[in-house]
Amino acid sequence: MDVSPEILKTLSDWFLRSLSPLAEPRRAAESSLADAAEQPGFSLAVLRLVSEPAANEQIRLAAAVHFKNHLRSRWPSSSPSTIPDAEKTLIKDRIVALMLSSSSLIRSQLSESLSIVSSHDFPQFWPTLLPELVSSLRSETDYTKINGLLGAANSIFSKFRHSFDTSPLRLDLKYCLDGFAAPLLEIFLKTSQIISGGIASGSASPDALRPLFESQRLCCEIFYSLNSIELPEFFEDHMREWMSKFLNYLTNSYPLTVEADGTVDALRSAICENLQLYMEKNEEEFKDYLKDFAAAVWNLLLTQASSPSRDQLTITAIRFLTTVSTSVHHSLFGSPETLQQICQRIVFPNIHLRDDDEELFEVNYVEYIRRDIEGSDVDTRRRIACELLKGLAVNYKEQVMSFVSAQIQNMLSLYSANQQENWKEKDAAIYLVISLATKAGGGVVGTQLVDVGSFFTSFVVPELRRQGVKECAILQASTLKFFTVFREQIPKHTTIALLPDVINFLRASSNVVHSYAANCIEKLLLVKDRPPLHASDAKIIALQPRYGATDINPYLATLFKNLFEALQLPDSKENHYIMKCIMRVLGAADVSGDVAKQCIGCLVSVLAEVCKNPINPAFNHYLFEAIAALIRRTCEKDPSFISVFEAALFPGLEKILSENVTEFWPYAFQIFAQLVEMSRPPLSHNYMELFKILLMLETWKRSANVPALVRLLQAYLQKVPNSELNNEGRLSQVLGIFKMLVSAANTEDLGFYVLNTVVENLDFDMIGQYISHIWVTLFTRLQNRHSTKFVNSLVVFMSLVLIKHGPAVLVESINSVQANIFLSILLKFWIPNLKLISGSLEVKLTSVASTRLICESPTLLDVSAVELWGTMLDSIISLLTRPEQFVADLEDEVGDAPETAGYTASFARLYNTGKNEDDPLKETKDPKEFVIKTLAGLSAHTPGRYPAIIEKFVDPINQNALSHLCATYGCAII
Repeated sequence: MDVSPEILKTLSDWFLRSLSPLAEPRRAAESSLADAAEQPGFSLAVLRLVSEPAANEQIRLAAAVHFKNHLRSRWPSSSPSTIPDAEKTLIKDRIVALMLSSSSLIRSQLSESLSIVSSHDFPQFWPTLLPELVSSLRSETDYTKINGLLGAANSIFSKFRHSFDTSPLRLDLKYCLDGFAAPLLEIFLKTSQIISGGIASGSASPDALRPLFESQRLCCEIFYSLNSIELPEFFEDHMREWMSKFLNYLTNSYPLTVEADGTVDALRSAICENLQLYMEKNEEEFKDYLKDFAAAVWNLLLTQASSPSRDQLTITAIRFLTTVSTSVHHSLFGSPETLQQICQRIVFPNIHLRDDDEELFEVNYVEYIRRDIEGSDVDTRRRIACELLKGLAVNYKEQVMSFVSAQIQNMLSLYSANQQENWKEKDAAIYLVISLATKAGGGVVGTQLVDVGSFFTSFVVPELRRQGVKECAILQASTLKFFTVFREQIPKHTTIALLPDVINFLRASSNVVHSYAANCIEKLLLVKDRPPLHASDAKIIALQPRYGATDINPYLATLFKNLFEALQLPDSKENHYIMKCIMRVLGAADVSGDVAKQCIGCLVSVLAEVCKNPINPAFNHYLFEAIAALIRRTCEKDPSFISVFEAALFPGLEKILSENVTEFWPYAFQIFAQLVEMSRPPLSHNYMELFKILLMLETWKRSANVPALVRLLQAYLQKVPNSELNNEGRLSQVLGIFKMLVSAANTEDLGFYVLNTVVENLDFDMIGQYISHIWVTLFTRLQNRHSTKFVNSLVVFMSLVLIKHGPAVLVESINSVQANIFLSILLKFWIPNLKLISGSLEVKLTSVASTRLICESPTLLDVSAVELWGTMLDSIISLLTRPEQFVADLEDEVGDAPETAGYTASFARLYNTGKNEDDPLKETKDPKEFVIKTLAGLSAHTPGRYPAIIEKFVDPINQNALSHLCATYGCAII
């Protein structure tokens, strides 16, 4: 690589300064590197610096890291500033050799760079890579370099683990198998022979053996990748060679000095993953080896060791045994003696808390909680041990439950004998009960191990009553978790009696304990019960919250005090469990007066702090949800309180906009919309100034803000008087926003929201002059986009125009665009899509509008339109008699607030700001009744005409449905 010494010197200086702890030189160097990256040859110059032996090692490493990141952003051909093809070719020609000649730290970075390039170019545009790797692997004797090659190959082949199974992927796999399967077995067997010889002769030191075992681990990981899709023919033919070596590594013991660093256990863990893969995908071919491997893994688990990789080995080994226990080979574990040994010697020892669990509880509460209650503990000893119990219980339930029940009683007895020393026994017992609970429908329904009520009263309540005992913090957290998990089984009176104790736990110094207390309270407020049904009840009644305002209001002052004080505790200033609990309480309680003022003051204070550096999306989402819930619940009881919220919130919300805290803009606009909706006209000067900003197209450029801006615009259209909208071309600006939104596929539905709000709230003498332009915009878009979503929205809008202004206005305004185009729109779009409309309000609106159209419009009542009339009625009946489940499936279901609302993702809606859905047909309670009675009235004026049309153009199934509806409502079409 011909790079001048001057360029290398300049690059060296930049990379050295980029490592400076001082911001100014560091940023200057980063800026210079960014500018240089735009020049041809930059990537080759950096690679030349990486290979320069005379350069400082620290500078070379910084250059290697920069080179890797440069490739990541600029190698894809889709990149705006992609690396030229000539440079790419030179990089691919030289990177493998450079990787082998570099030090270990630089080799690691170059290996990652190679993986980045291969993910885009291999094998189609880099056919020399695999032969070069194989050639180097066969000729190299230095195992640090061999491991570098294997590590690179491992990264390249890892795509076969995670990608969808497609024909192109299989072609790539075949190419890799043809070129690498045999060399992989060669190096695996060769290394195995070297290890055996070194161990047997005693000549190999631990330092010499370590890279050998590391090489075998990498071979095993590549084995997994190449076997992930299916069993390749080469591996099937050579299965005995692979399996015999796998078994040796699982059964052989090595000197403690060799085992100490965990490299051997890491190899064994990789082998167990391969056994697991073969059990899942190649059970028939693998069955002859299964008994020996099951015994080997079993014995391995019974062997005590303290290597750093022992945890991972234990997890993968138990996972393999779990798979065997649920397979057709479960009889390997079927004898009572075997089951008891598995429970006593493998499962129960791994249920107990370990020292690193206690350390995690103290120093990293976020990770502890994530593992313990958020389900990310899949790769922990405790979780996988319980999974083995569940696997064994699939075929031997009674025996397993008997062993577990006895163990729980034994643990509790040990705890009772010495509570201070044996508290881990009780924690393990609680963990077992929780982990083996029966789940259904997203919740816990009970357990066969213990009587939940009795266990709760005897062993959980005493811990909940004990306050301030720091030594029992983990046990307190476990009992709070039990309370939370079995909350539906705990009687209401018991829960209410314990609520003060749970509230008191919010003051605990342990982050885990006060987080679990907040989580418990929040989850209790989500419990719902089905109210008692009377014999006369003909329909299903919605579930009702078990705990309401009357239950929590007596404790409200203390609850809020403890919650907000918990946010001041170390490491809990942005604890999203606390903020989520605040949100849930505000949504359920009756908050008013001084409590409301206290809450908004605290929330505004928290908002001011997080605005400085928004780093916790979940916490911030629940913060805005809490603000919205407080506004909603307080102003529902006392609308005059809106001024208090305006005074408290406006400075903070305006600061979010003025200081470009863009992460919070969608939330701020939703809060503004909520405040506007709850305000009484005329709106204040501050609101009207914001309205001017809202109408500027510049405001709408950030896509994540658009849904919130639409919501805010709808709020203004409902509150601003028509005379104000006529001023300064504001309505024209609103329609300009509509046109912009409806022209893009990802915002067209939002454009219709704006348009529907305009029609609902403005008189026709205001929008009449614009109506033709609106139709032209919509029909032009319709020519280019026939999607069901767009056409359905158009049908809803046309229905709304008809309901607000009558059939004549609808027909004439559309025909003013082009003569008789209305009938064409009706035939091609309205009639076919009417039966696809979803949403209860939309179904009512479109069915009533369609009925009025065929019963009131002269265009549809004309004798020449009898076919249109009949097919429109057929669609109306299809819409109204569609199964209710179909309607429900199409509607959005409002769920819990998102656990992680990412900043770069699209808009996150605030549930507590409400959903603005005005019913334009409030007086029409039953659309079916309206349709039938309107049709009956029409037929009474022209007896005998419509039965014949119905018979000819309405589907027989719909004819029967129509007859049934007529009988239901006591009407007849004559």
